[in-house]
Amino acid sequence: MVKEVEIRISPDHIDDEQFIKDYLAKKCKVPASDIKSIKLIKRSIDARKKNVLYQLKYLVAINSILKNEIKETKYINAEKETQKIVIVGAGPAGYFAALRCLELGLKPVVLDRGKDVRARRRDLRSIQQEGIVNPNSNYCFGEGGAGTYSDGKLYTRSHKRGNIKDVLQILVEHGAKQDILIDAHPHIGSNKLPGIIANMRSTIRSNGGEIHFDTKVIDLVMKNNRIVELHSENGKIWPCTKVTFATGHSARDIYKLFQEKKITIEMKPFALGVRIEHPQALIDKIQYKHAPRHSNLPAASYKVVSQIYKKGVFSFCMCPGGLVVPSATMPGEIVVNGMSLSKRDSPYANSGVVTEVGVGELKSKGYEGVFGGLEFQSGVEQQMYQASDGTQAAPAQRLVDFVEGKDSSSLQPSSYIPGLLAAPLHKLLPDFIYERLKRGVVEFDKKLKGYYTQEANVIGVESRTSSPIRIPRDKEHFNHPEITNLYPCGEGAGYAGGILSAALDGRNVANAIHSAINQH
Repeated sequence: MVKEVEIRISPDHIDDEQFIKDYLAKKCKVPASDIKSIKLIKRSIDARKKNVLYQLKYLVAINSILKNEIKETKYINAEKETQKIVIVGAGPAGYFAALRCLELGLKPVVLDRGKDVRARRRDLRSIQQEGIVNPNSNYCFGEGGAGTYSDGKLYTRSHKRGNIKDVLQILVEHGAKQDILIDAHPHIGSNKLPGIIANMRSTIRSNGGEIHFDTKVIDLVMKNNRIVELHSENGKIWPCTKVTFATGHSARDIYKLFQEKKITIEMKPFALGVRIEHPQALIDKIQYKHAPRHSNLPAASYKVVSQIYKKGVFSFCMCPGGLVVPSATMPGEIVVNGMSLSKRDSPYANSGVVTEVGVGELKSKGYEGVFGGLEFQSGVEQQMYQASDGTQAAPAQRLVDFVEGKDSSSLQPSSYIPGLLAAPLHKLLPDFIYERLKRGVVEFDKKLKGYYTQEANVIGVESRTSSPIRIPRDKEHFNHPEITNLYPCGEGAGYAGGILSAALDGRNVANAIHSAINQH
């Protein structure tokens, strides 16, 4: 007999297998000797009360043995397939679309403007240490996309998009720890993700797929409302029968190319704000009610949201035990983001704190046309750069000074390697953004007592939460309403917001392409 049993235990006992087995036996009302095997299937932390507890769900086999039902993903070698599915972008949407193509017997050809994960690291060092931004290889562009050098958070509310377990299982097959299959808020870590991404590349190539780096798409040819060719900067021409663009939220040149070719794109809402960095010990104390945290507890995180003037202000991409990193994609702009290593052992915690920016709101402020949101977004990024010293040093302010509208005479230590410069963010940000953010922070403090403190730095600007432009597509068939063989995909198309949702979207697009081919 197999039972599903939930228990709550203190961090003291999380690694005590005998204690857990005895507890499960007590819950099942059987002798411990009757329990032949157990399997942990879900793990979370309940920190709502003073005593922090682990919540665990087990499969318990009583006088029987649990079957090992791990199902490996099967790929069909597409080496000899003549019809190629061109995928522009090697981020999570592009790679998971390619892998799904191989499951379905289709041959994916992935084109990416950037470099593979290993070569990409040199350009990350350049932006961190020298302030040099390579427009094709940075924290946003290159193999694995923006998610590769981030926390690797694997959480989404998009359960209707598809089977999340399929995506998690594929990640495990390519080197992620089994823990991501059971944790309520799984993550991988930016030190582990590159190896997983490289393993995915190997799977795609070994099964007949193609991946081409340093291949920036700069032009396309259309006939009869179809894209028939893509032209890359290196002079190559790529014939297309079906093509998906999964180019990420920062590929502004692709939007401009589409407009030039009269392919419909749309202005959409997005979010913009700052990144706030606290000492991790302070966040631990707020969340766990005591400090230092128990050695068996992970670095504490938080997620908060408030309504200010009928607009959302919310935390975004919170990185416990993390680092703030420079995420500009062009010279002359400053953009910041967050990342964590797998151990989340940095002494700092950081999170984006952003507010939604609506289409109507932008139009009312004179940002008209499909590129209105993008112009607003890039304008703020350039304003931040103009307030810097000509490097990637980011404008910053102490949190209380930010809210009170005062200049900061000094700043707290920070994880941000290019360095911080004391600057009046309350003046640099657009007024309506600043007003909502400062009131949002005060509201956050009511939920996280101690959050509003001079121990925190506010760093500008967090502006790449999502794309300000959407590439429309049919809800059922996933293709563009005018360009019949174009399949917009992922964050850059406006249909995802993180690794998991992008991966699911990539798989859905591959399914749609397969269905369209079979119908003909």
